[in-house]
Amino acid sequence: MKNRFLIRLLIFVCCFVSLVCASCAKKIFTVGAFFPMSGPLGYFGNESKDGVMMAIDKINAEGGLLGSNLVLVCEDDEGNPDKAVKVFTKLMEKDKVSIVIGSSISGTTIPVSPLAQQNKVILISPTATNIAVTQPGDYIFRACFIDPFQGVVGAEFAYNTLGNRRAAILYDGDAAYNTGLAEAFSEHFKVLGGEVLANEVYKSGETDFDTQVGLIKSVNPDVVYLPNYFNDAAIQARQLRAEGINCTLIGGDGWDGLTDIATDDLLNSFWSSGFAADTSDPWGMAFVREFEARYHRPATQYSALSYDAMMIVANGIREAGTFTTSAVKNAMARTNGDYVTGSIRFDSDRNAIKGAAINEIVKRNGQFTNAYKITINPK
Repeated sequence: MKNRFLIRLLIFVCCFVSLVCASCAKKIFTVGAFFPMSGPLGYFGNESKDGVMMAIDKINAEGGLLGSNLVLVCEDDEGNPDKAVKVFTKLMEKDKVSIVIGSSISGTTIPVSPLAQQNKVILISPTATNIAVTQPGDYIFRACFIDPFQGVVGAEFAYNTLGNRRAAILYDGDAAYNTGLAEAFSEHFKVLGGEVLANEVYKSGETDFDTQVGLIKSVNPDVVYLPNYFNDAAIQARQLRAEGINCTLIGGDGWDGLTDIATDDLLNSFWSSGFAADTSDPWGMAFVREFEARYHRPATQYSALSYDAMMIVANGIREAGTFTTSAVKNAMARTNGDYVTGSIRFDSDRNAIKGAAINEIVKRNGQFTNAYKITINPK
Protein backbone atom coordinates (compact mmCIF):
# COMPACT_ATOMS: atom_id res chain seq x y z
CA MET A 1 0.00 0.00 0.00
CA LYS A 2 2.82 2.33 0.96
CA ASN A 3 4.55 1.73 -2.39
CA ARG A 4 1.32 2.44 -4.28
CA PHE A 5 0.90 5.70 -2.38
CA LEU A 6 4.45 6.75 -3.19
CA ILE A 7 3.99 5.91 -6.87
CA ARG A 8 0.76 7.93 -7.03
CA LEU A 9 2.43 10.82 -5.23
CA LEU A 10 5.34 10.72 -7.67
CA ILE A 11 2.96 10.74 -10.64
CA PHE A 12 1.06 13.69 -9.17
CA VAL A 13 4.27 15.65 -8.57
CA CYS A 14 5.51 14.96 -12.12
CA CYS A 15 2.20 16.08 -13.61
CA PHE A 16 2.17 19.20 -11.45
CA VAL A 17 5.75 20.09 -12.42
CA SER A 18 4.90 19.54 -16.10
CA LEU A 19 1.91 21.85 -15.84
CA VAL A 20 3.96 24.52 -14.10
CA CYS A 21 6.73 24.28 -16.69
CA ALA A 22 4.21 24.50 -19.52
CA SER A 23 2.64 27.59 -17.99
CA CYS A 24 6.08 29.20 -17.59
CA ALA A 25 7.14 28.48 -21.18
CA LYS A 26 7.37 31.46 -23.50
CA LYS A 27 4.53 32.06 -25.89
CA ILE A 28 5.09 32.32 -29.63
CA PHE A 29 4.28 35.29 -31.86
CA THR A 30 4.52 34.63 -35.59
CA VAL A 31 5.79 37.26 -38.00
CA GLY A 32 5.18 36.80 -41.72
CA ALA A 33 7.49 37.73 -44.59
CA PHE A 34 7.57 37.41 -48.37
CA PHE A 35 10.51 38.10 -50.65
CA PRO A 36 11.72 37.09 -54.15
CA MET A 37 13.98 34.27 -53.00
CA SER A 38 14.20 32.54 -56.39
CA GLY A 39 14.44 33.74 -59.96
CA PRO A 40 16.42 36.72 -61.31
CA LEU A 41 15.87 38.78 -58.14
CA GLY A 42 16.63 35.98 -55.70
CA TYR A 43 19.72 37.82 -54.48
CA PHE A 44 17.55 40.62 -53.09
CA GLY A 45 15.08 38.30 -51.38
CA ASN A 46 17.62 36.08 -49.68
CA GLU A 47 19.53 39.10 -48.39
CA SER A 48 16.23 40.44 -47.03
CA LYS A 49 15.33 37.18 -45.31
CA ASP A 50 18.74 36.91 -43.67
CA GLY A 51 18.47 40.45 -42.33
CA VAL A 52 15.05 39.76 -40.79
CA MET A 53 16.23 36.47 -39.25
CA MET A 54 19.25 38.14 -37.72
CA ALA A 55 16.99 40.74 -36.10
CA ILE A 56 14.55 38.11 -34.81
CA ASP A 57 17.33 36.02 -33.30
CA LYS A 58 18.72 39.10 -31.56
CA ILE A 59 15.27 40.03 -30.18
CA ASN A 60 14.71 36.49 -28.89
CA ALA A 61 18.18 36.33 -27.34
CA GLU A 62 17.37 39.50 -25.42
CA GLY A 63 14.16 38.06 -23.99
CA GLY A 64 11.66 38.31 -26.84
CA LEU A 65 8.70 40.69 -26.93
CA LEU A 66 6.00 40.94 -24.27
CA GLY A 67 6.81 37.46 -22.95
CA SER A 68 6.81 35.88 -26.42
CA ASN A 69 9.53 34.58 -28.71
CA LEU A 70 9.25 35.56 -32.37
CA VAL A 71 8.97 32.97 -35.14
CA LEU A 72 9.30 33.83 -38.83
CA VAL A 73 7.21 32.29 -41.60
CA CYS A 74 8.76 33.40 -44.90
CA GLU A 75 7.35 32.82 -48.38
CA ASP A 76 8.93 33.14 -51.84
CA ASP A 77 7.05 35.54 -54.14
CA GLU A 78 9.49 34.75 -57.00
CA GLY A 79 9.40 38.43 -58.02
CA ASN A 80 5.92 37.80 -59.46
CA PRO A 81 2.99 40.10 -58.48
CA ASP A 82 0.36 37.35 -58.72
CA LYS A 83 2.48 34.99 -56.62
CA ALA A 84 2.98 37.76 -54.08
CA VAL A 85 -0.77 38.10 -53.61
CA LYS A 86 -1.11 34.33 -53.18
CA VAL A 87 1.62 33.99 -50.57
CA PHE A 88 0.41 37.05 -48.67
CA THR A 89 -3.11 35.61 -48.60
CA LYS A 90 -1.66 32.35 -47.29
CA LEU A 91 0.21 34.18 -44.54
CA MET A 92 -3.01 35.91 -43.46
CA GLU A 93 -5.46 33.06 -43.75
CA LYS A 94 -3.43 29.95 -42.91
CA ASP A 95 -0.63 31.28 -40.72
CA LYS A 96 -2.85 33.94 -39.10
CA VAL A 97 -0.10 36.57 -39.08
CA SER A 98 -0.92 40.19 -38.31
CA ILE A 99 2.48 41.70 -39.13
CA VAL A 100 4.34 41.09 -42.40
CA ILE A 101 7.76 42.17 -43.66
CA GLY A 102 8.02 42.46 -47.45
CA SER A 103 8.57 42.55 -50.25
CA SER A 104 12.05 43.46 -51.50
CA ILE A 105 10.77 45.18 -54.64
CA SER A 106 7.94 47.56 -55.51
CA GLY A 107 6.39 45.35 -58.19
CA THR A 108 5.42 42.65 -55.67
CA THR A 109 4.64 44.99 -52.78
CA ILE A 110 2.20 47.32 -54.56
CA PRO A 111 -0.49 44.66 -55.28
CA VAL A 112 -0.32 43.41 -51.69
CA SER A 113 -0.59 46.80 -49.94
CA PRO A 114 -4.39 47.19 -50.44
CA LEU A 115 -4.96 43.68 -49.05
CA ALA A 116 -2.92 44.49 -45.96
CA GLN A 117 -4.83 47.72 -45.38
CA GLN A 118 -8.21 46.08 -45.93
CA ASN A 119 -7.41 43.32 -43.42
CA LYS A 120 -5.63 45.61 -40.92
CA VAL A 121 -2.38 43.68 -41.28
CA ILE A 122 0.75 45.74 -40.73
CA LEU A 123 2.97 45.61 -43.80
CA ILE A 124 6.46 47.12 -43.83
CA SER A 125 8.69 46.82 -46.87
CA PRO A 126 12.42 47.11 -46.27
CA THR A 127 13.31 48.22 -49.81
CA ALA A 128 10.25 48.85 -52.03
CA THR A 129 10.80 52.47 -53.11
CA ASN A 130 7.88 53.23 -55.46
CA ILE A 131 5.69 55.98 -54.05
CA ALA A 132 2.50 53.91 -54.53
CA VAL A 133 3.53 51.31 -51.93
CA THR A 134 2.20 53.11 -48.85
CA GLN A 135 -0.72 54.95 -50.45
CA PRO A 136 -3.45 52.41 -49.55
CA GLY A 137 -3.40 53.49 -45.91
CA ASP A 138 -2.01 53.72 -42.41
CA TYR A 139 -1.09 50.05 -41.94
CA ILE A 140 1.58 50.27 -44.68
CA PHE A 141 5.18 51.37 -44.00
CA ARG A 142 8.60 51.25 -45.61
CA ALA A 143 12.09 51.40 -44.08
CA CYS A 144 13.69 52.93 -47.19
CA PHE A 145 13.49 56.22 -49.04
CA ILE A 146 11.11 56.65 -52.00
CA ASP A 147 11.79 56.75 -55.74
CA PRO A 148 11.30 60.52 -56.15
CA PHE A 149 13.94 61.16 -53.48
CA GLN A 150 16.32 58.61 -54.98
CA GLY A 151 15.89 60.11 -58.45
CA VAL A 152 16.52 63.57 -57.00
CA VAL A 153 19.65 62.24 -55.26
CA GLY A 154 20.97 60.89 -58.56
CA ALA A 155 20.33 64.21 -60.29
CA GLU A 156 21.87 66.22 -57.42
CA PHE A 157 24.99 64.07 -57.43
CA ALA A 158 25.37 64.20 -61.21
CA TYR A 159 24.83 67.95 -61.48
CA ASN A 160 26.31 69.37 -58.27
CA THR A 161 29.02 66.87 -57.32
CA LEU A 162 30.22 65.65 -60.71
CA GLY A 163 29.40 68.79 -62.72
CA ASN A 164 27.43 66.90 -65.39
CA ARG A 165 25.16 69.00 -67.59
CA ARG A 166 24.05 66.67 -70.43
CA ALA A 167 22.20 63.49 -69.44
CA ALA A 168 20.70 60.44 -71.10
CA ILE A 169 18.39 57.90 -69.44
CA LEU A 170 17.81 54.23 -70.26
CA TYR A 171 15.19 52.39 -68.20
CA ASP A 172 12.74 49.48 -68.10
CA GLY A 173 9.36 51.00 -68.96
CA ASP A 174 7.48 47.92 -67.72
CA ALA A 175 8.63 48.24 -64.09
CA ALA A 176 7.27 50.66 -61.49
CA TYR A 177 10.63 50.97 -59.73
CA ASN A 178 12.59 51.86 -62.85
CA THR A 179 10.08 54.35 -64.24
CA GLY A 180 9.73 56.09 -60.87
CA LEU A 181 13.46 56.75 -60.62
CA ALA A 182 13.77 57.76 -64.27
CA GLU A 183 10.97 60.33 -64.05
CA ALA A 184 12.28 61.85 -60.81
CA PHE A 185 15.84 62.08 -62.15
CA SER A 186 14.74 63.67 -65.40
CA GLU A 187 12.52 66.27 -63.74
CA HIS A 188 15.05 67.33 -61.13
CA PHE A 189 18.04 67.36 -63.48
CA LYS A 190 16.15 69.85 -65.64
CA VAL A 191 15.20 71.95 -62.60
CA LEU A 192 18.88 72.17 -61.69
CA GLY A 193 19.67 73.48 -65.16
CA GLY A 194 20.76 70.31 -66.95
CA GLU A 195 19.51 68.85 -70.23
CA VAL A 196 18.05 65.38 -70.73
CA LEU A 197 18.96 64.72 -74.35
CA ALA A 198 17.82 61.08 -74.60
CA ASN A 199 15.10 59.29 -72.63
CA GLU A 200 15.19 55.69 -73.85
CA VAL A 201 12.86 52.85 -72.80
CA TYR A 202 13.16 49.07 -73.06
CA LYS A 203 10.92 46.15 -72.11
CA SER A 204 11.56 43.71 -69.28
CA GLY A 205 13.55 40.70 -70.47
CA GLU A 206 15.31 42.47 -73.33
CA THR A 207 19.07 42.01 -73.58
CA ASP A 208 19.87 43.78 -76.86
CA PHE A 209 20.02 47.55 -76.38
CA ASP A 210 21.75 48.47 -79.67
CA THR A 211 19.01 50.85 -80.80
CA GLN A 212 18.84 52.72 -77.51
CA VAL A 213 22.63 52.81 -77.16
CA GLY A 214 22.96 54.23 -80.69
CA LEU A 215 20.57 57.07 -79.87
CA ILE A 216 22.39 57.79 -76.61
CA LYS A 217 25.74 57.88 -78.40
CA SER A 218 24.41 60.41 -80.90
CA VAL A 219 23.71 63.02 -78.17
CA ASN A 220 27.14 62.68 -76.49
CA PRO A 221 26.00 62.85 -72.83
CA ASP A 222 28.11 63.62 -69.75
CA VAL A 223 26.18 61.03 -67.74
CA VAL A 224 23.86 58.09 -68.42
CA TYR A 225 21.30 57.30 -65.74
CA LEU A 226 20.46 53.57 -65.53
CA PRO A 227 17.77 53.12 -62.83
CA ASN A 228 17.54 49.39 -63.48
CA TYR A 229 18.25 46.18 -61.58
CA PHE A 230 21.86 45.04 -61.46
CA ASN A 231 21.58 42.22 -64.01
CA ASP A 232 20.28 44.60 -66.71
CA ALA A 233 22.71 47.36 -65.72
CA ALA A 234 25.69 45.05 -66.22
CA ILE A 235 24.63 44.27 -69.80
CA GLN A 236 23.84 47.91 -70.55
CA ALA A 237 27.20 49.12 -69.25
CA ARG A 238 28.99 46.62 -71.46
CA GLN A 239 27.07 47.70 -74.57
CA LEU A 240 27.49 51.40 -73.81
CA ARG A 241 31.25 51.04 -73.36
CA ALA A 242 31.52 48.91 -76.50
CA GLU A 243 30.13 51.88 -78.47
CA GLY A 244 32.67 54.24 -76.96
CA ILE A 245 30.32 55.86 -74.43
CA ASN A 246 32.80 56.27 -71.59
CA CYS A 247 30.98 58.90 -69.54
CA THR A 248 29.80 58.48 -65.95
CA LEU A 249 27.08 55.92 -65.29
CA ILE A 250 24.69 56.35 -62.34
CA GLY A 251 22.10 53.93 -60.97
CA GLY A 252 19.78 53.40 -58.05
CA ASP A 253 19.65 50.90 -55.22
CA GLY A 254 18.72 48.15 -57.68
CA TRP A 255 22.45 48.03 -58.42
CA ASP A 256 23.06 46.27 -55.12
CA GLY A 257 24.84 43.02 -56.02
CA LEU A 258 26.38 44.43 -59.19
CA THR A 259 29.94 44.14 -57.89
CA ASP A 260 29.55 40.34 -57.90
CA ILE A 261 29.24 40.35 -61.70
CA ALA A 262 31.01 43.62 -62.54
CA THR A 263 33.63 44.07 -65.23
CA ASP A 264 35.81 47.06 -66.08
CA ASP A 265 32.81 48.46 -67.97
CA LEU A 266 31.39 49.49 -64.57
CA LEU A 267 34.32 51.71 -63.60
CA ASN A 268 33.36 55.39 -63.35
CA SER A 269 29.94 54.31 -62.07
CA PHE A 270 27.99 55.38 -58.99
CA TRP A 271 24.74 54.30 -57.35
CA SER A 272 22.45 55.45 -54.56
CA SER A 273 21.91 53.11 -51.64
CA GLY A 274 20.05 52.88 -48.38
CA PHE A 275 23.22 51.68 -46.66
CA ALA A 276 26.99 51.75 -47.14
CA ALA A 277 28.80 48.68 -45.82
CA ASP A 278 31.94 50.74 -45.14
CA THR A 279 29.97 53.11 -42.92
CA SER A 280 31.69 54.77 -39.95
CA ASP A 281 28.44 54.93 -37.96
CA PRO A 282 28.76 52.79 -34.77
CA TRP A 283 25.35 51.11 -35.23
CA GLY A 284 26.12 50.31 -38.85
CA MET A 285 29.62 49.08 -38.12
CA ALA A 286 28.34 46.73 -35.41
CA PHE A 287 25.74 45.32 -37.81
CA VAL A 288 28.35 44.74 -40.53
CA ARG A 289 30.61 42.86 -38.10
CA GLU A 290 27.77 40.68 -36.78
CA PHE A 291 26.35 39.97 -40.23
CA GLU A 292 29.71 38.96 -41.67
CA ALA A 293 30.47 36.75 -38.66
CA ARG A 294 27.10 35.03 -39.01
CA TYR A 295 26.79 34.65 -42.79
CA HIS A 296 30.46 34.84 -43.91
CA ARG A 297 29.75 37.44 -46.58
CA PRO A 298 29.53 41.25 -46.72
CA ALA A 299 26.41 43.01 -45.49
CA THR A 300 24.24 44.77 -48.07
CA GLN A 301 21.55 47.42 -48.00
CA TYR A 302 18.91 44.69 -48.45
CA SER A 303 20.03 42.85 -45.34
CA ALA A 304 20.53 46.07 -43.35
CA LEU A 305 17.18 47.62 -44.25
CA SER A 306 15.38 44.34 -43.57
CA TYR A 307 17.04 44.17 -40.17
CA ASP A 308 15.87 47.73 -39.51
CA ALA A 309 12.33 46.95 -40.69
CA MET A 310 12.06 44.15 -38.12
CA MET A 311 13.52 46.37 -35.41
CA ILE A 312 11.04 49.16 -36.22
CA VAL A 313 8.24 46.64 -35.75
CA ALA A 314 9.77 45.37 -32.49
CA ASN A 315 10.11 48.89 -31.10
CA GLY A 316 6.52 49.62 -32.07
CA ILE A 317 5.31 46.53 -30.18
CA ARG A 318 7.34 47.48 -27.11
CA GLU A 319 5.98 51.02 -27.10
CA ALA A 320 2.41 49.86 -27.68
CA GLY A 321 2.69 47.19 -24.97
CA THR A 322 0.54 44.89 -27.07
CA PHE A 323 0.54 42.90 -30.32
CA THR A 324 -2.76 44.51 -31.36
CA THR A 325 -2.05 45.95 -34.80
CA SER A 326 -4.05 49.17 -34.38
CA ALA A 327 -1.87 50.14 -31.42
CA VAL A 328 1.38 48.87 -32.96
CA LYS A 329 0.95 50.79 -36.23
CA ASN A 330 0.28 54.00 -34.30
CA ALA A 331 3.45 53.45 -32.29
CA MET A 332 5.44 52.68 -35.43
CA ALA A 333 4.25 55.92 -37.03
CA ARG A 334 5.96 57.80 -34.18
CA THR A 335 9.34 56.18 -34.95
CA ASN A 336 12.19 58.64 -34.57
CA GLY A 337 15.57 57.18 -33.71
CA ASP A 338 18.87 55.67 -34.76
CA TYR A 339 18.95 52.38 -36.63
CA VAL A 340 21.56 50.38 -38.53
CA THR A 341 20.96 52.35 -41.75
CA GLY A 342 20.88 55.73 -40.00
CA SER A 343 18.35 57.97 -38.32
CA ILE A 344 14.77 57.03 -39.31
CA ARG A 345 11.48 58.84 -38.88
CA PHE A 346 8.31 58.68 -40.95
CA ASP A 347 6.44 61.29 -42.93
CA SER A 348 2.63 61.43 -42.96
CA ASP A 349 2.55 58.64 -45.57
CA ARG A 350 4.80 56.38 -43.48
CA ASN A 351 7.75 56.77 -45.83
CA ALA A 352 11.13 56.76 -44.11
CA ILE A 353 12.79 60.16 -44.00
CA LYS A 354 16.49 59.42 -44.29
CA GLY A 355 19.56 60.12 -46.37
CA ALA A 356 20.91 58.18 -49.34
CA ALA A 357 24.50 57.00 -49.57
CA ILE A 358 26.31 57.28 -52.89
CA ASN A 359 28.66 54.38 -53.61
CA GLU A 360 31.28 54.20 -56.34
CA ILE A 361 32.15 50.89 -57.99
CA VAL A 362 35.92 50.54 -57.72
CA LYS A 363 38.50 47.82 -58.33
CA ARG A 364 40.85 46.89 -55.49
CA ASN A 365 43.39 44.09 -55.72
CA GLY A 366 41.59 42.75 -58.77
CA GLN A 367 38.20 42.67 -57.01
CA PHE A 368 35.25 44.97 -57.57
CA THR A 369 33.77 46.60 -54.51
CA ASN A 370 31.64 49.57 -53.44
CA ALA A 371 33.34 52.62 -51.97
CA TYR A 372 31.27 55.13 -50.04
CA LYS A 373 31.49 58.66 -51.49
CA ILE A 374 28.89 60.94 -49.94
CA THR A 375 25.49 61.00 -48.23
CA ILE A 376 22.77 63.24 -49.65
CA ASN A 377 20.10 64.09 -47.08
CA PRO A 378 16.51 65.25 -47.60
CA LYS A 379 16.09 69.02 -47.81
